[in-house]
Amino acid sequence: MASFKGYDLVVVGSGFAGAMATLNFLEECKKKKKSGRVALVEVGKDGERCGASRWTMAYLRLDKNLDFDEDWVKEMRLVSNGLADENYCRKLQEEAGITARYLQDHGVKFVHHDETNVLLEFKTGQHFVFPEGGGKAIIAKLFDDLQSYDNCEVLWETEAVRLITDEAGAIRGLKVRKNDGLLHDLFAPNVVLACGGFEGNQEMLARYIGRDSHKLPLIAPGLKYNKGAGLRMALEVGAGTAGSFDGMHCELVDTRASKPDAVMWGHNYGIVVNKESQRFYDEGKRHLFATFEMIALECWRDQHQSCFFVTDDVIWQRFTGSWVYDTTDVPPEKAETIEELAEKMGLDPTELKRTVDEYNAAVNDKEFNLMKLDGKATRGLKVNKTNWANPIVKAPFYGYPMTSNLTFTSVMNDLTLYGGVKTDLHARVLSTNDVPIPGLWAAGEMTGLFYNEYPPATSCLRSMTFGRLAGLEIAQNLGGKHGQANGPAIPSEQRADSTMSMDQQVLVGEGATAA
Repeated sequence: MASFKGYDLVVVGSGFAGAMATLNFLEECKKKKKSGRVALVEVGKDGERCGASRWTMAYLRLDKNLDFDEDWVKEMRLVSNGLADENYCRKLQEEAGITARYLQDHGVKFVHHDETNVLLEFKTGQHFVFPEGGGKAIIAKLFDDLQSYDNCEVLWETEAVRLITDEAGAIRGLKVRKNDGLLHDLFAPNVVLACGGFEGNQEMLARYIGRDSHKLPLIAPGLKYNKGAGLRMALEVGAGTAGSFDGMHCELVDTRASKPDAVMWGHNYGIVVNKESQRFYDEGKRHLFATFEMIALECWRDQHQSCFFVTDDVIWQRFTGSWVYDTTDVPPEKAETIEELAEKMGLDPTELKRTVDEYNAAVNDKEFNLMKLDGKATRGLKVNKTNWANPIVKAPFYGYPMTSNLTFTSVMNDLTLYGGVKTDLHARVLSTNDVPIPGLWAAGEMTGLFYNEYPPATSCLRSMTFGRLAGLEIAQNLGGKHGQANGPAIPSEQRADSTMSMDQQVLVGEGATAA
């Protein structure tokens, strides 16, 4: 028969949110001299880059002091049309810098990037931060620390199946399926759901996102494990939701690349055309980070998942060696004429030349200035370009064939579907009536927040911050009404089962603190 074990906390998911919740719980228990036991459940294999956190570059909207962008709440209000939970946003604003400094104290090295070519909408100025080694380095540091604790058990190849509750609806643990194919019970008064969105679940993508969602490739291999288990389990016990479930975060990537996450960031600085060589989106509508997602969604929805970037040597020389075009592992297509470039990318040479000529003729005479919304625009075209409409005239010409990749459904290059489980400022899961469900917590991509658009360089910080807060609060409250230090009682029918193994009988005798 299947086995069962007792813990004080079960965490589902080994990414940013789950690892932070686990480690902060362990550290706080040690600090408070509590013997809290935790199980970290991961459906992927040990040594595999499962999930999204290990693949992202983890761009962070932080200034030189590792403080969060103070204008982000305003940006969230703008793009969500006032629907986003501003108290939650302000909580992130207050706590994100603490999270960053916590990572730094745990050995994560940050790269401070001062951007000289791309206008950022950040209040931090032309500055943002990312970890040396990307998200993989953060996870490695967190795991090095949490695996040093004897009271932490990491359960690989273990699928979360459903939450265990008592008759009153309080959380009492998690039912899992291990790689032996059998169901096992992990009893605990607290469960943190941190297992990502549903990018790897075609049924849920079709249900929430709709038509042609199955055509969206995943931007990172580890996303195949994001099956929506956390969302499904939370809804089964009455959790409420937040964010728009028909929204998701996509990015344009180089179709020729062999590496994951080959994002082509610089759509603003040239033109983007479809298979018929026609422009379909205002490439200069707003800042790069405010539009890179929306043009990718347009490519998926209405351009048959295929588009092409075209620019000239003026732009290429300005961005040589920049992150804007160097995430792919394949050089751009390069040609001395637009017609030759079209042939290399599989486009009709005559049509692409006509589009480029019409675009060039429509450009006004304002000064081209990459460091502001310069108003250098086109006039009279079916789709005008609002800023940075520099003529494409200087050879050689450069181009990339592109397609949309799904990055996250709930929210990652950060790797987002926008909708997810509703939580409060403590990462407690709220019911449909906005009352916390006792013992249930959630953090990361599976929690809902975003509407319409995603202001970037924030999802990694959000995942880590609310994972940290959940772990701390659970440890601090251990021994309270819903978090007894000795764990939940083992059901009476299991205590009386004469077919239990010796290990199970020992477990029952010692209560839920036993292994």
